[in-house]
Amino acid sequence: MADTTWVVVADGSRARIFETTGLKLDLREIEDLVNAAPSGPALSEKEREKFAKTVADRVEHGRLHHRYQRLRFAAEPKFLGMLRQRLSEQTRQMIFEEINEDLSALDAREIQVHLGKH
Repeated sequence: MADTTWVVVADGSRARIFETTGLKLDLREIEDLVNAAPSGPALSEKEREKFAKTVADRVEHGRLHHRYQRLRFAAEPKFLGMLRQRLSEQTRQMIFEEINEDLSALDAREIQVHLGKH
């Protein structure tokens, strides 16, 4: 059976989790997390950190339940750092690629095309 890869595309206000078989870029969206903080011109740093914990907890939960065998992150650089800090060492070891770009507003096909360039 082929390994499953989770692709996490995120910024401080939204995180989308996609699943694909192996390293293929046939993405299937399995979750769309939205920061519940009141939206305004800019989310506070505290709200972004809280959301990073929510996303990291979801990724940790997936690992603990063997939902994936490898991770790929594409996130706004500062938010990617926040996520990384909140992941366990076991989960960080499953990351095979990190892309310091915010792709969260793109549709699945556009994300696939963008990831294919890396």
